[in-house]
Amino acid sequence: MNILVLNGSPKEKSDTMILTRAFLKGLEKTGNHNITVIDVIKKNIAPCKGCFGCWQIQNGQCVINDDQNEILRLYPNADLIIWSFPLYCYGMPGHLKSVLDRTIPLIQKKMEDTGDGTRHVSAVDFSKIHSVVICGCGFPNYEHNFEAVQRQCELCFGNLTQIYVPETPLLNIPEAEPVTKIKRESFEKAGEEYGKSFSLTPETIADLQSLMIPKDEYIQGVNS
Repeated sequence: MNILVLNGSPKEKSDTMILTRAFLKGLEKTGNHNITVIDVIKKNIAPCKGCFGCWQIQNGQCVINDDQNEILRLYPNADLIIWSFPLYCYGMPGHLKSVLDRTIPLIQKKMEDTGDGTRHVSAVDFSKIHSVVICGCGFPNYEHNFEAVQRQCELCFGNLTQIYVPETPLLNIPEAEPVTKIKRESFEKAGEEYGKSFSLTPETIADLQSLMIPKDEYIQGVNS
């Protein structure tokens, strides 16, 4: 597979990327994959201007000549795109959202009625592209944190598998190694599972999204 990883964390020691790397380690057990990791924070990617100049030239590129065009060249040729990012105000970090906003050159101005809504017609074949979202959160609960970004990803990505993980700051705390080691191993096994079928069982996803330590213990640790 051609695998494109869009790392949306602004930090060198990204909690979420620890899980993503474990997932990739499992994926690598299923074949000789070509993996490209882009650290978005290190790229020069301006916000979308909403000029729709891309719909005038129709070459799959953005009229803003920056690093986004590198991503636009890789995107249509990927078999799997992994969106890895920490939760910021219930959504993607702004620099990663700019990447998503500026994928407009990959669709057309022409619209179609899909029966459950209206969408732009694709300019590339998205049906062959699988998507995995791995998102970490500093709170100790899934509920009332991930719902907004989950819905956005459902609308934006096809062939989608979503993994949302609470308590991810523990992954960079040495004292938490006994529990974070278990989580990393679970992600490695999940990567291997996904590489064989492009899917994860509900049981696997529930395990990946489970708490590493009890909620009250986590809150007490943060507050102290």
